[in-house]
Amino acid sequence: MQISIYSQDLKTWDGKTLMIGVLDQEGENLKNLLEQSNFQINKKVLDGKDFKVKKGALKKLQIVDSHEIKTIIILGLGEKDELNLDDIRNAVAMGSRASIGLTEKIGIIIPWESFEANAIVKAVGESVRLSTFKDLRFKSDPKKQKFPQKVELIGLVNEPKEALDQVKPICEGVEVARELVGAPANNLTPEELANQAVLIAKNFGLSYKILSQKDCDQLGMGSYLAVAKGSDLPPKFIHLTYSPNDEIKRKIVLVGKGLTFDSGGYNLKVGASQIEKMKYDMGGSAAVIGTARAIGELKPKGVEIHFVVAACENMINGSAFHPGDIVKASNGKTIEINNTDAEGRLTLADALVYASKLRPDTIIDLATLTGACVIALGEEIAGLWTENDQLANEIKKSAESTGEGIWRMPMQKSYKSGLKSQLADLQNTGPRAGGSITAALFLKEFVDSNIPWAHIDIAGTCWTEKNRGLNTIGATGYGVRTLVELLINSNKS
Repeated sequence: MQISIYSQDLKTWDGKTLMIGVLDQEGENLKNLLEQSNFQINKKVLDGKDFKVKKGALKKLQIVDSHEIKTIIILGLGEKDELNLDDIRNAVAMGSRASIGLTEKIGIIIPWESFEANAIVKAVGESVRLSTFKDLRFKSDPKKQKFPQKVELIGLVNEPKEALDQVKPICEGVEVARELVGAPANNLTPEELANQAVLIAKNFGLSYKILSQKDCDQLGMGSYLAVAKGSDLPPKFIHLTYSPNDEIKRKIVLVGKGLTFDSGGYNLKVGASQIEKMKYDMGGSAAVIGTARAIGELKPKGVEIHFVVAACENMINGSAFHPGDIVKASNGKTIEINNTDAEGRLTLADALVYASKLRPDTIIDLATLTGACVIALGEEIAGLWTENDQLANEIKKSAESTGEGIWRMPMQKSYKSGLKSQLADLQNTGPRAGGSITAALFLKEFVDSNIPWAHIDIAGTCWTEKNRGLNTIGATGYGVRTLVELLINSNKS
């Protein structure tokens, strides 16, 4: 898909389909604009057409004149004083879905002047592409949906080249994440996840290291390997590195939870736990690897970035870890297993120790970690835990600018008492109340206290059952856009 700027007047534009965002007071202005355009729609044809559309609504008009059929898609944007980028994203996404089936180029007109040029161009470009994404890889007879491959943004005076250049790699990073999460567990094994990561590294000039089970055992990763014991498939520890060509001003490690399937182990998932969807328990690793794909093409200056994933399955066999087992992580801390379905934090424990040993300036982990976070924040907002205000503000600002919902949650130190074990240093779960907080407190035990660290729980945001905003039903690729935004601006912080 080619997205470009058409800065000339609408009168000279030669397309046939227009998507127009309309503010509440602009109905009659829109009619005047169309009368003056090259569409050659005469006043008689336009008379009787209602161009007023409520916020969040869409009207699709087929305008018939003596020559051909023209399509106009009108998007309701609401009041001008209340307009924000999320309104634009959602409206353009809705209009793009209504354009599926069209093949000729499409023009988009919205109130460009209401926003900074780079911000709105990225918002519109990402909305058009991501809202029309559909994963057809596993269909026996995939019929690729038709959509205009040329999109022109009409009426922008200056071409924000930086934003246009970023849309493609960012969207491809999101699509990588969506395809990884959407792949079933018999397709995306720990080894295949590692293969996909290596392929990205080779294609985009990243260095890579894949640690085997033996390598991880030599590093003392008893917590991670305990989870992997129940699967017949070997674990794979993934480490990609992006190194800039200029002076390194900041070093960041991204860690993603990588459970390619989570049965719950002996604490088997039943009922509302939706075991059939547990292929998406590697949503954190998908976001990290999708970010690596985008960063590999964008090549930000001044920042070295490490992408770390401890990939494995949580299954049940004769070797699987049991409730009540005590395991030792690579920092020497012992953990009593009181729930084998709280396995993600066990894999992250050793991944965070590994990340800390890289001596970065910042560590950020993403994980589909707790149902408690979904109960607290729903399916549109991820939870953020960090004790570092500067890092919290960076992440929140990046998420806000990309339209990915996030909310900072408390690190209530007194809740750590819920992780006490009579036999080990700590147990892997606390009481049901405050479960997402105790999960974050557990992870904190495995991060060097001198390194600013943030944990993002994406259990609710990684998958959707609705065509909502930029997301289509299924994997959302949540986190890629926020992380990329943070990384490309990190050397400015």
